[in-house]
Amino acid sequence: MDVFDILDRLVAFPSVAGKPNGDIAGWIEAYLAGHGIKVTLLPGPEGDRFNLFATVGPADVPGYILSGHMDVVPAGEPQWSSAPFALHLEGERLYGRGTTDMKGFLAAALAAVPALAGLRLARPIHLAFSYDEEVGCRGVPHLIARLPELCAKPLGVIVGEPSVMRAVRGHKGKAAARVTVHGRTGHSSRPDLGLNAIHGMADVLSTAVGEAGRLTRGPFDLSFEPSYSSLQAGVVAGGQSVNIIPDTCTLDLEARAIPGVDPANLLTPVKARADALAAEGFRVEWTPMSAYPALSLPQDAALAALLRELTGKAPLAAVSYGTEAGLYQAAGLDAIICGPGDIGRAHKPDEYILASELTACQRMIEALGARCAA
Repeated sequence: MDVFDILDRLVAFPSVAGKPNGDIAGWIEAYLAGHGIKVTLLPGPEGDRFNLFATVGPADVPGYILSGHMDVVPAGEPQWSSAPFALHLEGERLYGRGTTDMKGFLAAALAAVPALAGLRLARPIHLAFSYDEEVGCRGVPHLIARLPELCAKPLGVIVGEPSVMRAVRGHKGKAAARVTVHGRTGHSSRPDLGLNAIHGMADVLSTAVGEAGRLTRGPFDLSFEPSYSSLQAGVVAGGQSVNIIPDTCTLDLEARAIPGVDPANLLTPVKARADALAAEGFRVEWTPMSAYPALSLPQDAALAALLRELTGKAPLAAVSYGTEAGLYQAAGLDAIICGPGDIGRAHKPDEYILASELTACQRMIEALGARCAA
């Protein structure tokens, strides 16, 4: 199978985040086993989702991890020009959900396996494929925790998120949470007998807006656009009719933090204001939704120099989107982003990847293999 055949098979699995993924993980396991590669499926605590780890070469010496996620975002938009879970080719464009984010990278890595297996690698190349990245990097922490028993400490991790095959050394961290305010319902003509959850949430929302403004004043990291950390209210929901006192209101928040700033801490003032509503008779729930740290690989890191050699381009300092790379770095491993596709095509109808991007990624991975065989 070539890279296009493999991508066709991977896209056909509707591996939407938050749902069982045994079918796609099992297919990848069987493909790798067919090439004599040792594969370990690592079930997550959910019981129906799996991380996958495989090693080409000797596992007991330091090597490199190729990291990617098997899940995709939903594809329910009506604007799709073709079936989202069936690969569709037009010219050099290959359309389908996950082609860019990020089954294209998985396909390139899997397509390179036969060549890697034939090199008798002195240093291993590992494949680390995770689940539920799209809903807050929920799967990969379980995989990272198992690495010490699976392989020697790696020299570096290449996370194949779409970067148009330009390596990237940094991204912001993120934390998201949901606030739920419970009041007391009743007829709107008797507000004295109810407790309006939306009115209570107004103070929480005002605090969030104030914090968002405060963050624009720094600290700054000029590698990013914008150069400061940010906070936003993404979803507000509550009430059912104008003449009913709303007894519930929810607010979804996210914070994105420059390196050196804990994104969860940016939400602390908002949580404090929400907790204070208890004194007014409200019941408040604070539910963390996702969190991952920033990535900041030094410019002079050996992994950055390696990717410069493999791609022929100097790594970019940073991108605005987040990845699992920050979690690998937090675990003590150098990590960098480099993969086929463009993030601007992801999470939207008619997502696509270019054939040339797939082949360029496969060549890069095979070139990495050649170095590991030296």
